[in-house]
Amino acid sequence: MPSVYFEDFTPGRVFELGSVTVTREAIIEFATQFDPQPFHTDEVAAAASSFGGLIASGWHTGSLWMRMYADVILPDTDGRGSPGIDELRWRAPVRPGDTLTGITTVVDARPSERDPTRGTVFTESTMTNQDGVVVMTLKARGLFGRRPSPGDAGEP
Repeated sequence: MPSVYFEDFTPGRVFELGSVTVTREAIIEFATQFDPQPFHTDEVAAAASSFGGLIASGWHTGSLWMRMYADVILPDTDGRGSPGIDELRWRAPVRPGDTLTGITTVVDARPSERDPTRGTVFTESTMTNQDGVVVMTLKARGLFGRRPSPGDAGEP
């Protein structure tokens, strides 16, 4: 049974998602499968690129954020998916050895007009590296179940 419902996502609430260190091997492995551009997969080509060295795919950075979000926020919620991302920006390159820290802030929460059992939570998230440089920003929406009233089906 969830312990966190739509009503718990109040504007201004901040979720600290934790940190993850990005390895050279993970950058190359992810990019080889999903984003095989030379500055993600080939250290020699990456050194000759405008980036001056190997960098993670932005999609890899987004996937790392999603993993942290799934580990920290979703386990205790009545999560019901997402209608999508409103904005995703890769602000600075992520390099091997970078430690990324994620934060998600609730900016709005609206009950559904079509389904009284759920609401939409609007969030803004950032990923920063160990030097405090913002490497990614994300504006997204998530659907969460509303807290059942006592006496509702399934409630004691």
